[in-house]
Amino acid sequence: MPVPALPRLGLGCAPLANLYRAITDEEAEATVAAAFDAGATYLDVAPHYGLGRAEERLGRALAGRDRASYVLSTKVGRRLRDLLPGEVPDGQGFTDAPARARVWDFTADGIRATLEGSLTRLGVDAVDIVYLHDVEDHLDEVYATGFPALAELRDQGVVKAIGFGMNYSGVMAKLVADLDVDVVLCAGRWTLLERTALDDLLPVCERRGTQVVVGGVYNSGLLADPKPGAPYNYQAAPEELLRRALDMAEVCAEFGVPLRAAALRFPFAHPTVVAALVGAAGAAEMRDNAAMFGYDIPDDLWHALVGRGLLDPDVPLPLAAAVARNAAAHAALSAGE
Repeated sequence: MPVPALPRLGLGCAPLANLYRAITDEEAEATVAAAFDAGATYLDVAPHYGLGRAEERLGRALAGRDRASYVLSTKVGRRLRDLLPGEVPDGQGFTDAPARARVWDFTADGIRATLEGSLTRLGVDAVDIVYLHDVEDHLDEVYATGFPALAELRDQGVVKAIGFGMNYSGVMAKLVADLDVDVVLCAGRWTLLERTALDDLLPVCERRGTQVVVGGVYNSGLLADPKPGAPYNYQAAPEELLRRALDMAEVCAEFGVPLRAAALRFPFAHPTVVAALVGAAGAAEMRDNAAMFGYDIPDDLWHALVGRGLLDPDVPLPLAAAVARNAAAHAALSAGE
C-alpha cells in the first residue's frame, strides 16, 4: 500500500501538549484550524507528547472534519498506562501532564493496544501512518516483535504506511536497509546546519524507495532565531554553530529572505523528501510557518551560501526547478502513475 499523498507542509503537534510552556485548549484548537487554513493538513502526533494530551487536543480539533481532508500519523513504542498509587507524572518537557506513565512496549499486543489508545484519544477509526518512535536503544525488540507487529497491521489494512521516527539518522539507515519501510520521519539531521542524513540515511532511502518526512528543520530553534543562548539539540548552541547560523542569516538578508524560510525550504533539495513538519503553539505561529514555507527564494541565494563556505559544495541545492520536479514526481507516485 503506497504512502498517502502528503501536503508538503505539515503540523508537528508536540507543542499542542504544553511542550515547555502551557497553552489553552482554545489555543490548541486555533492552531489546528490555522493549519487547515494554510493547507498544512498533514498532522503528526504521538502518545509521548504530553502523555496523550496532544492526541486528545488534536482529536477535539478534528471533530466534525471530513476524515478525507487530512493525513494523520501517530507513533508506537511507548504505551501509556494510568499512574499507580504514589506515582507522579514524568512530563519529560511537557508541563502539567496528565496522570499517566509511559512504558516501552514492543510486543504485538502492546503495539496494537498503543495504536488503539491513540485512536480513542484522536476520535478516529484509523490513522494513515504509524511510526515506531525513538527506538534507537531498543533495536533487538524492534527486529524481534515491534516491526513485525506493525507490518502485520499494514498487511491487514489497519494502517496505510509504516516506518520510524527519530533523531538518529544512522540507526534509521540500517533499519531502512534491513526492513520494508514505507516512510521515515527524520528530525534535525538534514538541515541547513547538519548534513548527517545526507551521508547515511538519504542514499539508502533513495535506493529502497522509502519516502522521507523531515522534522526539526530549525534545529531546536537555532535556525529560527540565532542569538547567544539559542538552543541546538535542546541545549545551548556551540559557538561555532551559532556563528555559522548568524552568517547564514546575513546572506539570507542580502537576498531579502528570512533565515526561517531558507531553513524550511532547504531539505526539499533531496528527492526523497516529501514533507516537512513544523511545530506551532498558536495560530500566529502556524500562519508564520505557512508564510515562511511559501517565501520566494532566488536560486542565487543557495549559490551564495556555497560560495561563502556555509554549505558544502556537494550538497544538493533546493533550486526552484529541482524542487518543483521532485514535488511532481512524488505526486505522480502517490497517484499510482
